[in-house]
Amino acid sequence: MSIPPRFLDELRNRLALSDIVGKRVKLMRAGREYKAPCPFHSDKSPSFTVNDDKQFYHCFGCGAHGDIIGFVMQYDNLAFPEAVEQLAALAGMTVPEQSPQDVQKAKDQKDLYSLVEVTTKWFVSQLYDQKHKFQLEYMRERGVSEELMQVFRIGFAPSDGDALFKYLKAQGYKTEQMLEAGVVKESTRGGDPYAFFRDRIIFPVADRRGRVVAFGGRILPEHMRPPDRGDFKPPKYINSSDTPLFHKGRMLFGESHARQAAADGQPVIVVEGYLDVMACFGAGYRGAVAPLGTALTDEQIQALWKMIPGREKVPVLCFDGDEAGRRAARRAADNILPFLQPDHSAVIAFLPEGEDPDSLVKKEGKKALEAVLAGALPLADFIWATETAGHGFTTPESRAGLEKVLGDHAARIADRTVQEYYKRAFREKLNEAFAVKRPQQSQPRRDGGGKWGGGRGNKRGGFGTPEPVGLVLKRPAPAGLDSLLSYQILLATLINHPEIFDAVEDEAGRMVMNGDNMANKRLDLLRQAVLNLLGSEPGLDAMTLQNHLKERGFEDELAMVLSEAVYVHAGFARVTASSEDTMGGWRDTMDTLQRKAVWQELRAAGAVLGQDMSPENEERLRALHDVHKGTDG
Repeated sequence: MSIPPRFLDELRNRLALSDIVGKRVKLMRAGREYKAPCPFHSDKSPSFTVNDDKQFYHCFGCGAHGDIIGFVMQYDNLAFPEAVEQLAALAGMTVPEQSPQDVQKAKDQKDLYSLVEVTTKWFVSQLYDQKHKFQLEYMRERGVSEELMQVFRIGFAPSDGDALFKYLKAQGYKTEQMLEAGVVKESTRGGDPYAFFRDRIIFPVADRRGRVVAFGGRILPEHMRPPDRGDFKPPKYINSSDTPLFHKGRMLFGESHARQAAADGQPVIVVEGYLDVMACFGAGYRGAVAPLGTALTDEQIQALWKMIPGREKVPVLCFDGDEAGRRAARRAADNILPFLQPDHSAVIAFLPEGEDPDSLVKKEGKKALEAVLAGALPLADFIWATETAGHGFTTPESRAGLEKVLGDHAARIADRTVQEYYKRAFREKLNEAFAVKRPQQSQPRRDGGGKWGGGRGNKRGGFGTPEPVGLVLKRPAPAGLDSLLSYQILLATLINHPEIFDAVEDEAGRMVMNGDNMANKRLDLLRQAVLNLLGSEPGLDAMTLQNHLKERGFEDELAMVLSEAVYVHAGFARVTASSEDTMGGWRDTMDTLQRKAVWQELRAAGAVLGQDMSPENEERLRALHDVHKGTDG
């Protein structure tokens, strides 16, 4: 029986060797490999190894060696066709009948790998050709090191559309092969085919085994390329079309490097583009991958999970912090929901607005990227935040609508166990958000803002009324927080006293720093990491929380926040302070900031009215006054 090599390659790629061997032999993790006593001879020590990346097993005792098909043949005592049929059934594939034409096609496909490899080397040589020194300098100016360019085999496609065709012809390749590999395209004028990529930086795309199968091309800056023709503006990136070697929706850029990194225990991170993958790689995050110009597909999601060893498979999906990035995150969450399984999920991380991994690492270094990843949201929390952002949910109908939307999300999960846990998680969030908060008579109303808690006396001697029922969403106060010291005090209070988290979660979620400097960004990322840790691991004590934060790269920020310079202004933030004093100090600080924000908003509206005495501006000031007339100060 003759089976097409392409089919066998696909079969090996769809099944993990360790999964097949592990059903017959008890495997133990050993770095990038698995070990076990050899099943093929009397073996007292684990001399049998399995390597998923290289797709082979080997015994150092008896010399047994082979791939997934060879293992099933040897262990189950099956002939080659029977082993292939058994594995194909597990992979959901049908073994094809092979005609003489299929045999020739398989031979041609082997030649295609060779053609694409030769093309890759040619692109690389063009980048280092003296004629294209400005293109090479452009990549260096973008901060791409020589090492990165060599690891990812970066090249350049010159503007001469005939050069690659002539070169491949001289190497003995046929026009039909070049067209099939997608490196040239037919001329509409009846001449020779011309290069698919022209005047672009070239990023070779490798399969999971490291073989180049396609290319991506990035346009050069305007001053380095010919003027645009008329209204035509070329796209920033173009990718190879699908070929017998390449399927855009199945592959990820950087996958072969990421598989090795995942085996070494590094996180798998999904970013947007080629340069983002390279920036992460250069910062030490070698598990970075990117889809090829599309949203994550079903097959790419499965590929992400397969490359992560161990039981828990949770890649980080990293998006830009702007509205486009949030829309992409919502699409990714929608795509991944139906395929969730026990221990198979994803977390969502957002970059600071206006940044991508490439720009963030260049400006602020590896620690900034670490902080972004540390603040990643579990999928259920991201869905909740997405569906509640910007809504008040003050009516029964609006709350019922939210419950229905969340239920619809959960219902899309095929795995019944995971689906039930999502329903339960959403019910808990709904119950917590809409629960009626009743006053405790032992806690008098605090001065300023009518808030409850802290156990401290009311200077006026009165008691408050229950807080209104409704969902208070985590949105910023109107003017944000202007005082760096106040922000540090609140963070120190929460980090040293995580027991107050349930009482202050909503307020901590609304804390926003004004200003775009690095210190403010890092402190806000610290705040997000604290909220995520306390939200996902209830019961953390102060020391354990600090250790987790240090592991996530916040050692410098903790030193800034948990310092005598902060405690001298806020003794209640010290770890030795009583819970009563801590809660009272938190409320005082928040009330002061809220009154300041209200005054700033009213003053700004008054200034606008002073410059333009229009009815609209007058109405706005009156409306703000009405909203805040019960606020102290």
